[in-house]
Amino acid sequence: MPEFLHLIPPSEALDRLFKALPESFQAEGEQVFTEDALGRVLAASVSAPHPLPPFARSTVDGYSLHAVDTYGATPSLPSYLKLIGEVHMGTSTEIAVGSGQAALVHTGGMIPEGADGVVKIEDTQAVGEDEIEVLKPVAGGENILTVGEDVRAGDIVIDAGEWLRPQEIGGLMALGVTEVLVARRPRVGIISTGDEVVPPDAEVSPGQIRDINSYALSALISRSGGEPIRRGIIPDRYVELLQTAQHAHSQDDIVVITAGSSVSIRDITGDVISALGEPGVLVHGVSIKPGKPTILAVADRVPMIGLPGNPVSALVVAGLFVVPLIRRWLGLKDPDIPPTIHAHLSINVVSETGREDYLPVRLVPTEEGFSAEPIFGRSNLIFTLVRADGLVRIPSEATGLSEGTEVRVILF
Repeated sequence: MPEFLHLIPPSEALDRLFKALPESFQAEGEQVFTEDALGRVLAASVSAPHPLPPFARSTVDGYSLHAVDTYGATPSLPSYLKLIGEVHMGTSTEIAVGSGQAALVHTGGMIPEGADGVVKIEDTQAVGEDEIEVLKPVAGGENILTVGEDVRAGDIVIDAGEWLRPQEIGGLMALGVTEVLVARRPRVGIISTGDEVVPPDAEVSPGQIRDINSYALSALISRSGGEPIRRGIIPDRYVELLQTAQHAHSQDDIVVITAGSSVSIRDITGDVISALGEPGVLVHGVSIKPGKPTILAVADRVPMIGLPGNPVSALVVAGLFVVPLIRRWLGLKDPDIPPTIHAHLSINVVSETGREDYLPVRLVPTEEGFSAEPIFGRSNLIFTLVRADGLVRIPSEATGLSEGTEVRVILF
């Protein structure tokens, strides 16, 4: 593997990768029950089969009436209305409210014909069995949900390319949409490499480490909408890695190889990727810390990512490159806006110009908001990230950040 010839910024690296993707790099749709669609991405827009609400409804317990009959009403000079009946829940009503009349209606109940307002029951007083006093005026339309106030029949209620959150699931059920077409999750093959790497349930001998990356990356991929496929731990031998990579390449939509991307005699990832198809390696080396020895490639239409072996580097780089690939595959319409919080840096930190740094920080509440306390640790120490609440991006043009600087913490 040749030495790094040219480190490029992450944005340029991602752009180069996206430009090399085939037009066919996108999900097929699959039909699922709406109740099982949480966290999926809609593949086809959904329009409302009927208005919502489908009938005018009361938002309070009270009396439906002609609003004009209440104008000027006060506790000392109330309006008197004849009570002509009650609207029962869950049924339509034949009641028609005329001038000087009122009908009892409950929250969510149907507004009877003729009524254009509802007075709250606490703003009334009963006078016998068939008459009420209205103690407060009601405006036309007050305390009423009109037909189609939420959505009109035929409206596009959820666009293709949107995540289905709990509120979308509820909205679809309100419209009787019990099945939806969603984007198939991309299969992301994960190959862990290294003679020293053993499964998490193994007894560790001197010189060995348990496999962190396969499982941390699987969790990140699942959270991002992908389907992780762990392809095992492969020794640092070209033929064995090539065979596993060929299998993943033939079965998966994205292939991730952890470790083996640095420059040394044991780092064979780039050679393996190049053997799988054109155009091959597009980027080898990105100007970020942690994660400089990153490989981005497309081999015979399949994107392939070579991640550093250190777990902190692997997760940071996967967030920058693997997650956008998943989003591209799913056809997500909206830009990726990670949850962030503003904080003030607790100490001075140094950085190197020409390189983006991603600094793990812990958030500490203060009277002014939050303080961001850097957590310093090498990129092969996973608990550096476990102890952190998020990352602070230090731009490539900076030589560091001063104590007290307001920073945007990317939460994870």
